[in-house]
Order: sequence, then structure tokens, then C-alpha cells
Amino acid sequence: MSFRILVAGGTGQVGAALVRALLATEACAGIVMVNRRAAPVAVDARLRQTVMDTGDPRFSEEIAELAREFRAQGGPLYAASCIGIGKGSAQWSEQDIRKLEIGVVGAFARGCLEAGVDTFGLLSAAGSSAKSRIRYARIMGEKEDAVRNLGFRRLAIFRPGIIAGNAHTPGLLALLGRLIPGSFGTIGQDVIARAFVGEFLHGSDGTTVLENAAMRRRARSS
Repeated sequence: MSFRILVAGGTGQVGAALVRALLATEACAGIVMVNRRAAPVAVDARLRQTVMDTGDPRFSEEIAELAREFRAQGGPLYAASCIGIGKGSAQWSEQDIRKLEIGVVGAFARGCLEAGVDTFGLLSAAGSSAKSRIRYARIMGEKEDAVRNLGFRRLAIFRPGIIAGNAHTPGLLALLGRLIPGSFGTIGQDVIARAFVGEFLHGSDGTTVLENAAMRRRARSS
């Protein structure tokens, strides 16, 4: 069965890879990218972008309105958040990180759920936990909890380690990361993107957390 999807953060590195992977999937009938500013996008009849002020107090309501409009075109409607800080997170204040990672992502997720979207994919990071002593990992964990507590029927949380092929990841770091086993090692951003698609196509109800190995397996099913 074909599906349509809303993508927040689609102009970022992983988000752009996700859009490419979706366009390569016959089952994807339509994509709406929710962007903070207009950006060049692929020429494809299935793809369009809408520009929204993510800091607007009505952002969640506007997402719900957009989702209802898109859903009316027929077929299941899914949503994915690939919003993330990217390069320079160490220079961000904790308040600003929370505003983006929890505030904006949470508002996007709430708007989707309000409009009847019951399947959501969330980009997070390896080691995320609300109990972590590491600031970024703790905020990522709080973001996961905020979305998890909304009650989506299907929620897939993606926790990559070092992301290869990403402009924000130094090449040497990505290379050294290949020597690190497990969830903190290197994984390609295109693999993450295909894992999102595979989970949308073949995922099950409930909350599924995918770290590097699980993402590689799921990517093969996309």
C-alpha cells in the first residue's frame, strides 16, 4: 500500500538523505517537507515544500492543518523528524538546544498526532537517555520521552552513532569510528535513511528503538 509523509528537517544531512530514499521508493506517493526557509528541492511531482515559522506559537496547529490537508489526498499518512543541531552543538546553550530538539520537534509531533498521523519516525542519537550526565545525550533522551509519551501507535526511534557521509562529520572521525564496535561506531547517513523507509514499510505497532546494527538490518528491507 502506498503512503504519504511529512518530513521535518528534510534540508539537513540525514533529512535530505531520507527524502532521496523516499523518492526512490515506489510505495511513497507524496512528500511534504516542512522547512524554516525555502530550499532547493528535487524536481519530482511527489515532492513539495512548505515554509513555516517553527517558533510561532501556532506551529503545532499549522502542522495539524497541513497534515489534514495532505491526508485528505488518500492513503496512510506518516511523519518523520530529522531535526537536529548538526555542526556546532557545543557552542549552543542548553536552552537553545532544548528549544529546537524538544520544543520544535515536540510541536511538530503533536500537530501530526492531532491530525490523525499514527506512525512517526524520530532521529535521535546513540547513548540518548534522560538520565545521562552528558548534556546532549540527556536532551536527546528527553526529546525521545516527549515524543514517546504522546502515544503514537507506531514510533520508531533511530539512534545512530558517528554518521558517515555527513558534512558535519570530519572524514577522519568517520574513518576511526569504523573501528568502534556497537552503537557508537560509524554508520552511513544513507543507511539511516533507508532504515527509516524500511521501518515505515515493515514496522510493527509500539515503540521500536533502532541502533546501528538494527538500522543496517532494517535498511536492507527498504
